[in-house]
Amino acid sequence: MNKVLTRLLLFAFLTAVTYPCFSSDTNVFEKNRHKMVENDIKARGINDKKVLDAMMNVKRHLFVDESQWNKAYNDHPLPIGEGQTISQPYVVALMTEAVSLKGDEKVLEIGTGSGYQAAILAEIVKDVFTIEIKKGLYEKVRERLSRLGYQNIQVKYDDGYFGWETHGPFDVIMVTASANHIPPPLLAQLKEGGRLIIPLGSTVFYQNLTLVKKEKGKHIVRELGGVAFVPMTGQVQKK
Repeated sequence: MNKVLTRLLLFAFLTAVTYPCFSSDTNVFEKNRHKMVENDIKARGINDKKVLDAMMNVKRHLFVDESQWNKAYNDHPLPIGEGQTISQPYVVALMTEAVSLKGDEKVLEIGTGSGYQAAILAEIVKDVFTIEIKKGLYEKVRERLSRLGYQNIQVKYDDGYFGWETHGPFDVIMVTASANHIPPPLLAQLKEGGRLIIPLGSTVFYQNLTLVKKEKGKHIVRELGGVAFVPMTGQVQKK
């Protein structure tokens, strides 16, 4: 074997050791995602196949900084900047299942954050409209969702307290930040038969995940249990 060929083989070996191939990384992420769905979501009572499939299809690591990739499929929130977090996978699945999606819905999300919850919804429903109040996160998530090919998600930079009236009414409204009351404009933009879900409470450490169904013009309220979300900002804090 000549010296040139020997050097080329040695270089190829060292490169493979130093820089693991992307396909290998992809396999690790897929295995971790499958483990997350089986152990942290399905085993805890989430059984809607549409939700489970969406949680398996959406690559959570692509919604956080690369420095967080090794934690992306752990069942806990992760920081995404500007004091915000990507929600715990189980809570994302719980909220998604709770609103009983069939697939033809138009959904409004308040608090885009990383875009992960919007992506989960977009895997299931017809259209997702999502609002982010923090400009830095808005610019980042708009680029991310476009790059990932989500054509059924529209993102708006605004205060979610007021909803998105021009696209209402909505079949489902999902609020992914806590508030001490339900914004009246959101209730007004909820379609008859629609569902609204929100972490409701006045502390930053504990809220009740609250589901509201609109039936014959009345709002039927049900509490689903304790959660901890970052607080909603903007107009909601002036009330």
